[in-house]
Amino acid sequence: MNELIVVRGGGDIATGTIHRLVKCGYKVIVTEVENPSAIRRKVAFCEAVFDGEVFVDGVGCKKISSLEQAKEVFSENKAALIIDPQCKMIDEIKPDILIDGILAKKNLGTTKDMANMTIALGPGFCAGKDVDYVVETKRGHKLGSIIEQGYAIENTGIPGIIAGYGKERVIHSPATGIIKNINDISDIVKKGDIIAYVGETPVYATLDGVLRGIIRNGYYCNKGLKIADIDPRISEQENCFSISDKARCIAGSVLELVVRYGKNKCR
Repeated sequence: MNELIVVRGGGDIATGTIHRLVKCGYKVIVTEVENPSAIRRKVAFCEAVFDGEVFVDGVGCKKISSLEQAKEVFSENKAALIIDPQCKMIDEIKPDILIDGILAKKNLGTTKDMANMTIALGPGFCAGKDVDYVVETKRGHKLGSIIEQGYAIENTGIPGIIAGYGKERVIHSPATGIIKNINDISDIVKKGDIIAYVGETPVYATLDGVLRGIIRNGYYCNKGLKIADIDPRISEQENCFSISDKARCIAGSVLELVVRYGKNKCR
């Protein structure tokens, strides 16, 4: 199990995959942008960009400034995160496997020739053309499906239904400016509560529930940017601090592909 794996993106869904791979003993390098905009920050390895090192469900991810530092991080059984939005270090390290976990709903530059095996999470990629495999990320019966030819289900812009709520769960910035958070992740909120301000514009809770995620305080938000997420299930407060069922399902499919790659490599 000497495969080196690069994961583009360290948001909450990608973190589920990174967590699974590290727990299984794989060496993982995460590439990120300089100012990631994660909402579910308590379960997102991209927060290491700001904090230097973070832990999610018992697994650590440490920020590095050069690839030479990755070996030490691997010896600690942690993922290594480096700021490299364009994934320029690919030519230098030549990973066995590359996973695009940015979830931008479009391809931001990942190609099949970036690694021996390439995997993309979610829509925007054609399996067999852009990458070798695509993993379905839309909630429902096909969540986690491995696609060998073609595309994942197209993004509808409507979040998956939880306790009867879909689009109401997600809050977008009502203005452009710097956000000042009033509430924090895991707070119980009521519909109409002011949970933050973007500049001078208040941000209101859209329903009763648990504030499952909110963008980092002080982040510069463009109008329309996704900035918060409410879970209507108040009993699920502790879930704010653990990897979601959706992320774990996707991670299992990625691990299947990684194990399959390793077995074929040994033949």
